[in-house]
Amino acid sequence: MQPEPHPRTTCPEVVIFGLIQPIMFVVLFSYVFGGSLDIGGSTSPQVYREFLMAGIFAQTVTFATAGAGAGIAEDMHKGLIDRFRSLPMARGAVLTGRTLADMVQTALTLLVLAVVALLVGWRTHTGIGEVLGAFGLLLLTGYAFTWIGAVIGLSVRTPEAATSGGLVWLFPVTFVSNAFVDSSNMTPWLRHIADWNPFSATVQACRELFGNPGVSTSDAWPMQHPVWASVIYSVLIIVVFRTLAVRRYRSAAA
Repeated sequence: MQPEPHPRTTCPEVVIFGLIQPIMFVVLFSYVFGGSLDIGGSTSPQVYREFLMAGIFAQTVTFATAGAGAGIAEDMHKGLIDRFRSLPMARGAVLTGRTLADMVQTALTLLVLAVVALLVGWRTHTGIGEVLGAFGLLLLTGYAFTWIGAVIGLSVRTPEAATSGGLVWLFPVTFVSNAFVDSSNMTPWLRHIADWNPFSATVQACRELFGNPGVSTSDAWPMQHPVWASVIYSVLIIVVFRTLAVRRYRSAAA
């Protein structure tokens, strides 16, 4: 007889490594690029740190997508789906619970990352309401991208493939954006892509809500209305990819 599959749990090592990576990004980008890049006519390291943090926060919540996809792929690989199939629950409930659990872990990572950011000199210049709103947008974006990870996790055969597949598309999404450099310095065609990138909308919205430098001079609608753009993008991603994920889950459990 095969052993009964057990629900997947989050190991402490996964949480620890999930915290170390964004902390390394904060320290490396702050001290390696700080003072080297022109942000709004200033090359001050402090200005760049405040410009940078919205991008690091957004990158952190989106990179959690790869872990979410790998987790779902592991559940499929171990036969956990067969166990849930026998329970009286909606098919989408398993995926929803999984993605919400990943969002809780992402919130913990953001909390630790914010403390580290404060230690290296990041500051906000708005009220508590705007700051909390920015973190709310980050969690919404992370939750939306987690559904993309869910589709990937349900489409591959192994957790390793889900991890690789989850990272391949994340790098161009996060780097062809306004996260780490001012998009106005890009070539026109690349700037257009960056300005309409859903990731860029969240980054720009957080900068505005934090009161950090990096006011966009672009005429693109997402850069002029980044908060609304971030919300709309996230809702659309959730609707589309949740639908796709539930369909794939049903076909896998059939």
